[in-house]
Amino acid sequence: MTGNICKIIRNKNNIKDKLKVLVLNKIMISGSRMSSRAMRAVYVRKFGAVDQMKVEENVAVPKLEDKQVLVKLYASGVNPVDTYIRSGQYGKLPTIPYVPGKDGAGLVDAVGSGATRFKVGDRVFCSQTVRYGTLAEFTAMDEDHVFPLADSLDFAQGAAIGIPYFTAYKALLLKGRAKKGDRVLVHGASGSVGLAAVQLAKAYGMTVVGTAGTAEGLELVSSQGADAVYNHRDSSYMDKLKKNPETKFDVILEMLSNVNLGHDLELMKPKGRTIIIGCRGPVTINPRDMMGPETEVIGCALFSSTPEEWNLIGERVAEGISSGWVKPVINKIYDLHKAGEAHHDVIHSTGAKGKLVVRVQE
Repeated sequence: MTGNICKIIRNKNNIKDKLKVLVLNKIMISGSRMSSRAMRAVYVRKFGAVDQMKVEENVAVPKLEDKQVLVKLYASGVNPVDTYIRSGQYGKLPTIPYVPGKDGAGLVDAVGSGATRFKVGDRVFCSQTVRYGTLAEFTAMDEDHVFPLADSLDFAQGAAIGIPYFTAYKALLLKGRAKKGDRVLVHGASGSVGLAAVQLAKAYGMTVVGTAGTAEGLELVSSQGADAVYNHRDSSYMDKLKKNPETKFDVILEMLSNVNLGHDLELMKPKGRTIIIGCRGPVTINPRDMMGPETEVIGCALFSSTPEEWNLIGERVAEGISSGWVKPVINKIYDLHKAGEAHHDVIHSTGAKGKLVVRVQE
């Protein structure tokens, strides 16, 4: 009797093992099919100028790892950091060849076995790719870097969220420690990060002053809720800002510190904070301007965020999408074969007016 029971148990175990093998084979076949799919993508095979960006056909779709999400991309956001990486002028460079682009938006095409936050067909935006960039029809992204995209925003707007809004949140609220009622200067407010910062500061009950370099930029910053705007190409604008000591700032978000940092030190209230978001060269300052008022100058880099900071920022930006204060402004949309032109324009345009986005596919 005991022997028969043992035989039955062994038979059941054998059936289970066979079923496991069948399931694993199915998964392997499915994965093999996925990896055999092809896509279009912009490839950089040598660091350098924009002419190193080439659209290539029949590129293998990225293989999906356990805790990743495969996103079918419709739009890719262009950020200055993308150009620094492409030119080889960045601290951490990818292995070449690589696909540029850190921000994107599209539909979930597949999920890894360990990914639990999304299902196939979900509308999403993604940011800070690790292995595969967003100037491609598909990207594989760790699910911690993928976020839900509300129907109220299109894919171009979704591709404009990641780095600009995450940077604005980290700079203003985590590094700048800004709070309701504070006076905030966004020095360079008409670009994608600046506009995000204006929207964020107004949503949190702050008084916002912004600067821009063109009439269109000034109008755009004002339309996003800024309480006052100044043209930073006007040689007298700094004198106007400094004229009334009572209107100095609790927090300054600085997009071009190599030009403006010395002035920022004179514009802060006692205990004020200037957050450096952008810099394109060295600068000379007088530290004495910081001593008496005990002000601070703080660097801010999104890639230095801890996992806890990243998750918090993601949650708050997602809440901002739901509540309506996240309203990305798109300046221009480029076709995929003109991605190099977008890289040129994000650095060399005469006046920022929102986000540059590449249409990856229809």
